[in-house]
Amino acid sequence: MDLRQRYIVKPGKKLDLGKHDPDETPGYDKKSAKAKTKEYSDRLKELEYVLYAENRRSLLVVLQAIDAGGKDGAIRHVMGPLNPQSCRVTSFKTPTEEDLAHDFLWRVHRAVPRHGQIGIFNRSHYEDVLIVRVHNLAPKKVWSRRYRQINDFERLLADSNTTIVKFFLHISKDEQLERFRARLEDPNKHWKASPADFEERKFWDDYMAAFEEALSRCSHKHAPWYVIPANHKWFRNLAISEILVRTMEGMNLKFPEPAFDVSSIVLE
Repeated sequence: MDLRQRYIVKPGKKLDLGKHDPDETPGYDKKSAKAKTKEYSDRLKELEYVLYAENRRSLLVVLQAIDAGGKDGAIRHVMGPLNPQSCRVTSFKTPTEEDLAHDFLWRVHRAVPRHGQIGIFNRSHYEDVLIVRVHNLAPKKVWSRRYRQINDFERLLADSNTTIVKFFLHISKDEQLERFRARLEDPNKHWKASPADFEERKFWDDYMAAFEEALSRCSHKHAPWYVIPANHKWFRNLAISEILVRTMEGMNLKFPEPAFDVSSIVLE
């Protein structure tokens, strides 16, 4: 089973999140998924090393989700074993005064990974067609143009040797409630709780509509979106790991040829 084909948002097709079960774990239980995830993790480290050595291309991983969707957990469990020398996480929070003095993609473009590196976006430029849309932070005539601008931006990155893969971590409203409850009941999770997150639950339907349109309009062959069932964290980790490995294997990465005649070196 190729999870890329199972969960990809097909270009040109309208996405209906109601037809995607956030609870599914096709063919896996927790034990088998964790074992497979470990295999993918080891392979991912090998591929990262070749990407770094080759130094000609980069990989951009975009993570989006509703609050408590599991972005931090996915980064910790899937990308945590990677080498920090060639892998960087950027979290996009409320824009600063400096950010707002530029176009909405300015701060994003500055965080794009250089050649030889993996860049992970915890939230991203898509916030400008998600929260901005839901809370009317900009007129519709402004944010509605951003789908095209995002597509143009991602095409530029792809044409500049950046491979892009984007994950929407799909949880149910009931699962979000359970995760919020855990944050309130466990003192070790109080730091993760925010009254603002609880307020955002009131806008669940609006967010789902915004996600559906963003993923439908911005999933392309060069920058695909994947809807990952994320109610079960162990399956979320497996799915992301597999798709990343298959994506990087498809890049046909190679170690560079030496810049000198290795056989001419004599060690004494």
